[in-house]
This record gives sequence, C-alpha cells and structure tokens, in this order.
Amino acid sequence: MKRPFLGELEEIVLLTVAALQQGAYCASITQTIDGQMARSISFPTVHTTLQRLQEKGFVTSRMGGATAERGGRQKRLFTVTTAGQRALLECRQQRTQLWDQIPTPILQLWALNQWQRTSLLGCLATELVQSRWLGR
Repeated sequence: MKRPFLGELEEIVLLTVAALQQGAYCASITQTIDGQMARSISFPTVHTTLQRLQEKGFVTSRMGGATAERGGRQKRLFTVTTAGQRALLECRQQRTQLWDQIPTPILQLWALNQWQRTSLLGCLATELVQSRWLGR
C-alpha cells in the first residue's frame, strides 16, 4: 500500500498544529499561518485541510472545553499523530537533501538584494570585457 502524500498546504497546516501543540484549533491555526507566513488563508481552507490530515491519520482531534468567548461552544483541538510526525520529518529530510544539492555560490547569489545583484553582475561584465579586450 502506498503511503499518503503530504501536499504543501497540508505540510504547513501540520507544522502549525505541531507548533501550537495543545492550543491547535482551526481559528488559531488560521491566525498563525496568516501572521507568521504572511500568507492569507481562509478558515474553511484550514478546516478542509485538517479533515484531510485526519483522514490520512496525520492528526487526531478531540473536543476541548466550552468557553465564554465562543458563546459556550467547544473548540475542536488537533494533535499530530506518530504518522504525522514521521511525515513531517520525512518532508524535512527530503527538502534538506534537495537544498543541499544547490551549489553554495548560487544560494549566495539568491541571497543578494536586487541592487547587490545588479552591482555584482556589472562588475563581472566589466571583468569579462577587460579580460577579452585587454588580454588579462
């Protein structure tokens, strides 16, 4: 049997559940993703993603206590399962392996801002022209 695939949004939501630990419910997950990732995500999108993660066995849920701020309604709290932990660790390992294959000079070039990049390319172009025309 194939193991379940973890998509990008599922990975982000699952990481957020892990980070929030005992306080992981749909609204807190949505707020955390909005705030920390500067990525707008809707409550229904997070809710659907949590349902998929639960179907895949990556999270479990339980009903928390009722709160006055929610009009006496209970929160559904989510927890990462052992399978979810393994999936996250696997994703991290795969991403790290891919990142490690990118040559350091390329990563350093990507890290430069636009002005630095333009300046560097100008210097390289000047050096190339001088070496060709002046025989350096």
